[in-house]
Amino acid sequence: MIGNLNHIAIAVPDLKAATALYRDTLGATVSAPQPLPEHGVTVVFIELPNTKVELLEPLGEASPIAKYLESNPSGGMHHICYEVEDILASRDILKAAGARVLGDGEPKTGAHGKPVLFLHPKDFNGTLVELEQV
Repeated sequence: MIGNLNHIAIAVPDLKAATALYRDTLGATVSAPQPLPEHGVTVVFIELPNTKVELLEPLGEASPIAKYLESNPSGGMHHICYEVEDILASRDILKAAGARVLGDGEPKTGAHGKPVLFLHPKDFNGTLVELEQV
């Protein structure tokens, strides 16, 4: 069902500083910041030869990333994203197997303009999993 690793997301308290770290210290290619108010975050993507790293900064106090950073003030790995061919079929298979889909269970539009879903970390060894349709 799952395909390629699309990205690993890291929550950061200061997007500008984190972007500079990856760009200036590690020599990575970074995107411009992209606000995603529907998800409560601003994101920057770091392009790697085989995948991407997504830096997440809270956008507003109600952001799920703000809550994450309360427990992890320095930031840290937030989720991992896998690609799937058919997000609705994948959702239905996972739900039938007992996995919990977060939110209302319907795909939302993600940072790449494609449908995404999140799966409960308690069902995946403590890791928040995002699925993105390719």
